[in-house]
Amino acid sequence: MKFVSDPPIAVKIRKMKERVRWRDSSIVERGIDQTRMVLDDGADSPEFSFLVVGDSGSGSHRGHNPQRQIAELMAEHCPESRFVLHTGDVIYLVGSSEFYQKNFIEPYREFLVGGEKPEQIAYDQMVFNMPFLPVPGNHDYYDLPLVYGLIAQTTLPLRQMLKSKLDLDVRWHGSYQGNAYAQAFLDYLKAFNNPQELRRHLDCHYTAQTDTGRCLRYQPGSFTRLPNRYYTFRSGGIDFFALDSNTFNDPAPLPATKEGNEYRRQLEKRQDELEQEKQQILDTIANLNPEQPDDAEQLDDLHAKLEQVDEVKIDIDKQLASNQTTVTDSEQLDWLKQRLIESWNTAEVRGRVIYFHHPPYVTEATKWYQAQTLAIRHRIRLVLDGVFDAVGKQTEGRPIVDLVLNGHAHCLEYLRTGETGHADSNSNWIVCGGSGYSLRRQRIEGPELMETFGETRQVARSHLFVGRNGQGSQKRRPYSFLRIDVLDGCPPKFVVRPFIAERFKRQWNNRSLEPFAI
Repeated sequence: MKFVSDPPIAVKIRKMKERVRWRDSSIVERGIDQTRMVLDDGADSPEFSFLVVGDSGSGSHRGHNPQRQIAELMAEHCPESRFVLHTGDVIYLVGSSEFYQKNFIEPYREFLVGGEKPEQIAYDQMVFNMPFLPVPGNHDYYDLPLVYGLIAQTTLPLRQMLKSKLDLDVRWHGSYQGNAYAQAFLDYLKAFNNPQELRRHLDCHYTAQTDTGRCLRYQPGSFTRLPNRYYTFRSGGIDFFALDSNTFNDPAPLPATKEGNEYRRQLEKRQDELEQEKQQILDTIANLNPEQPDDAEQLDDLHAKLEQVDEVKIDIDKQLASNQTTVTDSEQLDWLKQRLIESWNTAEVRGRVIYFHHPPYVTEATKWYQAQTLAIRHRIRLVLDGVFDAVGKQTEGRPIVDLVLNGHAHCLEYLRTGETGHADSNSNWIVCGGSGYSLRRQRIEGPELMETFGETRQVARSHLFVGRNGQGSQKRRPYSFLRIDVLDGCPPKFVVRPFIAERFKRQWNNRSLEPFAI
């Protein structure tokens, strides 16, 4: 039995539509655009800063809390920043509402109204002091089989008493197909059973007027809900597009050929090897004492390795199940294509930023060869190619998108594509996924990313990688977040400022890296 399960894409789409009452008659008759919002923060100058954080949603790590270290550093930059983007995986391990208090509200208490008493804040009633704008990660959708939930909950007192060596963040249940995320961050219109209450709510909060119709007004300190799992907003002449990549990451079906069948056998063999590797990790964990500092550090590493093995297994599971019809969220991808075309045809827009969870380009140890990475890269390329076909002459050599931000890989990385043969050429990509959960290393193949289509060519290169490094007593764990300064002008310049909270020899050290412009 699988420890965690990832709901089918069709289920994710259907459930999320139900939660925001997608195209309900009360919404349609008011001409409301459910994919757009306006930040009612009283500021819209062309020069501004914003923060980026991702893959943060963990609790304490045997006496230390990386996410809290990062949150404290972020809070220092709030006065000079307009909003926070979160690239997904808000809550580990399975997106459960049971862990929002420990793994989100407590660490980010300075960002929340009433944060001086975080224990009194309900996860589905959070209000932010400044715009906090996430996208869902894969863990925010994960579910927990009932039998595991029963085992985890009934053994909780014993695990706590014994200070369990494998105390994962699970109790009764998982995310319920992303329901906890939706209740925490989205405007959960499903809760309005009375039509009159729904109409009053829409007339109160969907009052912003844009060229695509009325839309939700995000009011820091008062009403801080998102209109949908994917959405767009404009700030300082920059269009931001937030995507849910969990619904367009299905691998292509394996071909029913001799080569396809051989590849399937290789995947099944690899799956068995990973199960053996997982058992070896569990055997090693059983011989460690969490009360000993050195053993506690090793336990952290082994838990990270265990999560990494499970992640690879899930990717293989997706490939083995892909002999069925692949489901792609064409509605969202078509929306992105059309909105990017509209953005390029809007004179007041001077730049575009996209952020979503799964990175198309990455050199973290396990991600580049995953089938989900290939699927995401392929589908993003199709969208950008379609936009280029429509507005290519207007770009004057600029990339379609100025900056793409992702998470999922537990590191901080800046990459730039070369000539890929598609409209994602010569673009800037930043992975910000090292903000609290287990960090990963860079792959041994190094910073160059190669693709083979008839011939092998370099398509991207990593110019900065910050992740786990060193061995034994010299092991370093540099957790990270970004402050990005947007400068005036067209095209705009972005100055990226990385900030690090590093765990080394059981001590924390904070520092900033040299800023770089893109």
